[in-house]
Amino acid sequence: MGEPHRIGIVGTGWISGAYLRTLRDHPAVTIAAVADLDASRAASVAEGITGCRALPVDSLLRDDSITTILNLTVPAAHASVALSAITNNKQVYGEKPLTSDMSSARSLLERAATAGVAVGCAPDTVLGTGVQTARAAVDAGAIGRPLSAVAVMATPGHERWHHHPDFYYVPGGGPLLDMGPYYLTALVHLLGPVAAVTGASSRLRATRVIGSGPREGERIPVSVDTHVTGVLHHASGALSTITTSFDAVRTTAAPIEVHGETGTLAVPDPNLFAGDVRLFALGASEWQTVRPSAGYADASRGIGLLDMLTAPAPRASGTLALHVLDAMTSLLRSAGEGRRIELTTTTERPDPMPLVPAATWRSRP
Repeated sequence: MGEPHRIGIVGTGWISGAYLRTLRDHPAVTIAAVADLDASRAASVAEGITGCRALPVDSLLRDDSITTILNLTVPAAHASVALSAITNNKQVYGEKPLTSDMSSARSLLERAATAGVAVGCAPDTVLGTGVQTARAAVDAGAIGRPLSAVAVMATPGHERWHHHPDFYYVPGGGPLLDMGPYYLTALVHLLGPVAAVTGASSRLRATRVIGSGPREGERIPVSVDTHVTGVLHHASGALSTITTSFDAVRTTAAPIEVHGETGTLAVPDPNLFAGDVRLFALGASEWQTVRPSAGYADASRGIGLLDMLTAPAPRASGTLALHVLDAMTSLLRSAGEGRRIELTTTTERPDPMPLVPAATWRSRP
């Protein structure tokens, strides 16, 4: 058994707490240092982790004792932080999306390949028992030949709860780049890569009002479309319809439904790791709940990083994240140009997950 991977975390905002709950005491990793533009926030996080240092961002990225960077910065900084890490010969696992544009994402993966370092990217929620049990059912023929899927994410906007929601409403943000990675990554797991897209989008209003926190009542500008919908033309021939919206109040639609010749699967929220998978078979009279049969049980954010460090073929890979980014940016381009867009990337479906009990993955070095 080798030494634990020494990790440096860049970005100690809200989402870092979810990662720390998974990684802080895991035997495969040591959180060696943290950094944030807010030095006091980084110091506060470091105090709660044995042996962890709070460093300036540049110092952490250059630290030779750190082998892996966990990049939890805002989307606009994903590319620059990841490229700096690669330049310093470190592998990188980042929050979604991989970057905010295809040019920087391609450059990132090319630089990583040249340097011989791995790149991984969220979301890893799709590695939990929810999406993986649904995939196992599809692969086992529970719905026959898959024909189509419908994915829906509808909220009234993150400014209602987020204290600093500005980045959701500037280029690199919006409902598709923010929440779309969960749904598109799940759809690639379920139905395979996307060959082309057709999109449409709209914007409800030009400003948003922050609903809580120290800036409550402040009006911020909106410079991206806040309702995006479209069709994904999968290479397999299946068609997926996706809607992501910051302009809707509520929906009764299942997060994802997959339709096949002999049945329909209702897939739980891909922003969560678990949830009931339900099957309605042709000729049945009611939905049946499918027993969890695949995925990391009781997982939480950070499982994708552990998978990257320990699995023979990482499932939350940079290649998959690049393809998902290609699909999303192509949808936005299609909406703007009013035409079908062929994707320039593809990816293999990640290896399916067996069922891994929580006690197993939490103790695996």
